[in-house]
Parts: sequence; structure tokens; C-alpha cells
Amino acid sequence: MQRIAFLLPFLSYKNLTILHHNHLSLSLSLSLSLSTYLMGELSFPGQQGVSRSISETPPTHYIFKLQLFSQLVNSKLESYTSNDFQAGGCKWKLVLLPNGNKNKGITDHISLYLVIVEPNSPAPAWEIRALFRLFLLDQNNDTYYTLQDTAENGRRFHKMKLTWGFDKFIPLDAFKDAANGYLVDDTCVFGAEVYVCQETIAGKGECLSMIKDPIAYKHTWRVDLSSSSTEEYVESKPFVAGEHIWKMQLYPNGKGSGIGSYVSLYLTLAEPANLPPESKIYAEFTLRILDQLNNKHYFGTSNYWFCESNATNGWPRFVSHGYLHRPITGLLVKNICLVEAEVKVHENASYAQSNILYVKAHCLSLDIH
Repeated sequence: MQRIAFLLPFLSYKNLTILHHNHLSLSLSLSLSLSTYLMGELSFPGQQGVSRSISETPPTHYIFKLQLFSQLVNSKLESYTSNDFQAGGCKWKLVLLPNGNKNKGITDHISLYLVIVEPNSPAPAWEIRALFRLFLLDQNNDTYYTLQDTAENGRRFHKMKLTWGFDKFIPLDAFKDAANGYLVDDTCVFGAEVYVCQETIAGKGECLSMIKDPIAYKHTWRVDLSSSSTEEYVESKPFVAGEHIWKMQLYPNGKGSGIGSYVSLYLTLAEPANLPPESKIYAEFTLRILDQLNNKHYFGTSNYWFCESNATNGWPRFVSHGYLHRPITGLLVKNICLVEAEVKVHENASYAQSNILYVKAHCLSLDIH
């Protein structure tokens, strides 16, 4: 009975109630008028997993009227996307391809699709199961030509699959035939009904975004060591590289294993607390103390995944005090050294996690006349 109810939910059912719970309770009384729902004289090639019917009831959730259809067909626009509409607690939209989905080799049919608007959920593993049917108004008879996906438990909409629908919604010849009433005065009307069966939110996921042709950003910092020698460390002004804000940190008397004999030098994220939770940034960087006399710069290069908990990377023993103060090196002139950072961001990785498995089965109540 459940399968019959889902495959034929639009045959003038009265007081149809489907409850998803520990068990299925189904009560219905139905009266059928087959003549109302037969396709009449129209005969289209069958498509697997698709049910066609004629309905006197307009679509429950969304209707859009398209005027001057011929101009859309003749324009350079391959598709038209409707405004968002609400159904089953989710946002949806329709995508119409008036000349067919050329990416799938369709040129003799209109293609029509239902698209879920990706929800603002922190969990990457969200999933919506939905039953749907799409409509086209017969303006001559005030009835609707409908196509329904016959998947028994609905189609799965999720992050990797936002779209379901019909590559061959209706043949263009039949659509344009004035006797059929679908295109009258260059105007047509489409619609949709969507019934959400189940929502699932769970798991942990990651999105890695590679940056094509990353750009190297440079920033030069003038450090007066005579005024900063008594400080534990000094910081450069913030600078932007790869859409992130960075700083350089210099420890004149060293840090960690470099204390007392070395200058320590680091690159750090300036605002790590502002990163999305558990996101990280892969950067290739070079830190240099510039040779102001001979152009033979002293440098170190590294690659590192920067994140909120590990926002800093560099060298506790970047250069020894003895080498820095040798006049011939040109690294320190009149107690001034020029420090340069060159940063190239290659990748951004963001995570989303939900510690709760959330499954919601909806009650679907239809009263179709």
C-alpha cells in the first residue's frame, strides 16, 4: 500500500494521510475518475522512472508565468531560473531550458528541473528526500500536464546533488502546437509541488579549495634594533596576502632554542580567531633580512598549514647575533634591518562537523480534489 500511495498520490485521493513513524499508518478513501487523468490524445514516448498525468488541480507550492516565450528561445540565454520558493521547510527553485539540455544532447524537448537552494547548515552531510512533480498549464482546457518522478522514497538532494528533474519534460513540437494549449499568445505557465519525506543531518566533512595560479605577495618591514633590543619581540604592521591578514614577528634576543645567541623570525596569522572553526590555510613563504649593501639577502623558506591553534611558523634560530652584526653582510646598517615576507597561499581547507545525527521524518497530508 505504501508503494502504491507514493506512485499514485495524485489520483483524486480524499483525506490521504501518510505518517512516517515507528510504523506506517495509512488511511485513505479514494474515488477515481480515470477519464480525468488519462492523457487523452497526447502520446509521448515513455521514460523510465517518470509518470505522466493530467490534473485539474493547480500546483500547490509554486507557479511561474512566462510571457514572450519566443524571445527567451531566440535569446542567448540557455536557461531561466525562477525565484526561490518554500516547500517542506526548504527553499527550492525551478530551472527551465527552453531549447533542451544541450549538455545531455537534448534538442527536441523542453528540459525542466527542480533545484534545492543549499541550506545554511554547518553540517556537511545534510540530505533531503523529496517527492515532487512539475506542471505545465493547458490553457485551452484549464488542466495541467504533469510529470512525476516515481522513485518510491523520493529523490535524495544533498551537497553533491542539488538538482533533479526531467531532461525530456515535453516535446517541443507538442509544446508549440496551439491545439494543445501549452503556449498561447506566446505565454506559458509552469509549476511545482514538492513534498519533503525526510531530512538527515550528520557527520564531519572537509572542503579543500586549491588556488589556481597563486600570487606571491611581498611586504617589507623596517626594524630599528636600537629601540627594540630590550623588548621580547616586535611585530610588523598587518598586511594582506591571499585574502588573509598576516604579521611578521622578530625576537631580537631569540626565542626557544635561539634565546641569547640568535634572532628569531616568524610569520603569523594576524587574526586567527576570525577563521571559520577548524579551517586551515596552506602557504608557502619566505622570510628575508635584506642585504642593504651587496643585495645578497639572508633568507629561509617554508611551507605550513596555518590554523587558529597553530597560527605561527618560522625559525627560532633564524640568524646568529654574530653574523647579523658583521658589517660586511649588510644585514644591519646603522641599527636598521629590512625584513621582507613573501607569501603565496596555495590552498584553503574548511571543515564542518555535526556531533548530532538528526533524522526527521515528516508527516505528509494530502487532500487533493
